[in-house]
Amino acid sequence: MEPTENPYKGITGARRIWRACGYSLDGLKVAYRGEAAFRQLVWLALVLIPIACVLPVSAVAKALLIACVVLSLVVELLNSAIEAAIDRISLERHPLSKASKDMGSAAQMLSLFLIAVVWGLVLLGG
Repeated sequence: MEPTENPYKGITGARRIWRACGYSLDGLKVAYRGEAAFRQLVWLALVLIPIACVLPVSAVAKALLIACVVLSLVVELLNSAIEAAIDRISLERHPLSKASKDMGSAAQMLSLFLIAVVWGLVLLGG
């Protein structure tokens, strides 16, 4: 094994899938416990997704309503990961750190805008 190889990358098959699921659940737990924005989005999803399921709209419309909410959760996870990585590197103020965090925040703002647009269009019948 080369010194730069990751010893965890050699695991394959069902064992790899099982471990990946565990890491993913760990990530969700960390985000929920440590990120207020993620918690708020989870609660928003717990309200909006059931509403989407019972609305009298087409299956495609329901899928769009649910997908944009889930996308916002994904974007928040990525935004939080960027922030954590930047903070791990240094808590010192730096223009590149600010730019990275601001871009992550902008991505989340756009995903929230997408929720508003999609839900607005579907509910208004547009």
